[in-house]
Amino acid sequence: MTADEPARRSVDALLSVLDLTSSGARTTEDIFTGSSQPMPTGRVYGGQVLAQSLIATERTLPEERAVHSMHGYFLRPGDATQGITFSVDRIHDGRSFSTRRAQAFQGGLPIFSMIASFQDAGPGIEHAEPMPTGIPAPEYVESSDAILDAGALLGVRPVDIRHVEGPIYQQAAQAHVAQQAVWVRMRAPLPDDPRVHRAALAYLSDLTIQESILRRHGVSWNLKGLKVASLDHAMWWHRPGRADDWLLYVQSSPNARGGRGLAQGRIYSRDGVLVATVAQEIMVRVPQGD
Repeated sequence: MTADEPARRSVDALLSVLDLTSSGARTTEDIFTGSSQPMPTGRVYGGQVLAQSLIATERTLPEERAVHSMHGYFLRPGDATQGITFSVDRIHDGRSFSTRRAQAFQGGLPIFSMIASFQDAGPGIEHAEPMPTGIPAPEYVESSDAILDAGALLGVRPVDIRHVEGPIYQQAAQAHVAQQAVWVRMRAPLPDDPRVHRAALAYLSDLTIQESILRRHGVSWNLKGLKVASLDHAMWWHRPGRADDWLLYVQSSPNARGGRGLAQGRIYSRDGVLVATVAQEIMVRVPQGD
């Protein structure tokens, strides 16, 4: 994989954001601080705080004990111009599993709260839902770069995003179906550290997953008056995967009601390995016509 200079700079900027600073001395909790990516909306991107919280928790564990699940709640909008403080509680350390709780703060108020579980690698039963067939390779799917650059929708953009069914940034999809498939990868190579790739997967997991809900109702991102906010986020890491290689993000929405929509996603490596599963509920308010 080769990368041009802007792509390399965007990925390096993300790596800098994920490189949290530790306060050093530990009392009842571990404290870390970090910065935010600049965003056109001024709000912290949810995938960023997910990835940073994961990095903070993994800093309190030995390298061989890897995250397998996390459940988090977005409590308040974050300010992308301000730093973030992360506190980590070491809830439990067992022979095979560990549990950590992390909270992200700005101005003394929590903006995100997460609990995550970690496990040592070991043998056991195994199966996986196969990757859907008939999906065109990423080389045959148009990148969303031109649209994203023109609209400045994501600010610093370290991710290449390719919608198999076409993006819905500017106009709604013709087919009102609650599903889509998206090829994603970081736009430049990452270090080989598995923790960096797990954090990058968390970062990627918050991109586009809301769109299966919007597609079902014929809504595009630029619909005037549309309001969307992530409420919670759950993720399960099943197998190792590189976030700088192409990943197929298969997404669907089983339900929407009461101004909330549920979205689910499965992340596959290019060769069909199920790497992770994601679920997210969002607040979605679509303006009603006269």
